[in-house]
Amino acid sequence: MSVEIPQRDGDGYLVDMNTWTPEIGKAMADADGVVLDDEKWEQILKAREYYEEHAVVPPIRKFAKYLGAPSKEMFNLWLTGPMKPITKYGGLPKPTGCV
Repeated sequence: MSVEIPQRDGDGYLVDMNTWTPEIGKAMADADGVVLDDEKWEQILKAREYYEEHAVVPPIRKFAKYLGAPSKEMFNLWLTGPMKPITKYGGLPKPTGCV
């Protein structure tokens, strides 16, 4: 079953974050060639939780603290600035500032 991915902007973020579902998040990652294992998916869901509580995308240090995970491990897991893929596949707004 293929999932219809809603419209995305030039950076691959959903134009309307209200269209996000877990299936869409996973389909977006697949389309981008990104493998989401359980650990990555857990971080995506935690970022959504954080966003629902605080209405803001956290900077990496604050988010790592929220997760109770060293940010270095998050960089190793994602092989890139972690907040960008976490927010993209979590259907959240683009992080601002230092990512």
